[in-house]
Amino acid sequence: MAAPEKLRIDKYLWAIRAFKTRSISTEACKAGRIKFSGKNLKPSHLVKIGEVYTVQKGAERKVIKVIGLLERRVDAKTAVTFYEDITPLEETHAYKSMFQTPNLSRDRGAGRPTKKDRREIDDLQEGWFEENEL
Repeated sequence: MAAPEKLRIDKYLWAIRAFKTRSISTEACKAGRIKFSGKNLKPSHLVKIGEVYTVQKGAERKVIKVIGLLERRVDAKTAVTFYEDITPLEETHAYKSMFQTPNLSRDRGAGRPTKKDRREIDDLQEGWFEENEL
């Protein structure tokens, strides 16, 4: 299969598995979540090798560099070889999750916390607020 010369950004993002469907990829472009040099892209923008795009998916933001073009959606192992993830470590989801508030939700039907549970919750909250001083 020969590599395509022209490829739309919505089709490229779908093919490299950045989005589950092409229509979701198109909507992301229309909503301004795909950027090139700080400018919003239309779904019909033509992708070129070497360009760097910013892709916003929910709370996650990725910076990808185009290494190769592929027209069809392929398995994840192959898709990774067509782009390079150059997202700075500080912006990755794993890095952010280390510094977020601890999850203090309880399972439904677990009842009221015991005295011991309450102390653990208070200690956890107290420690987090001291570290992050709001």
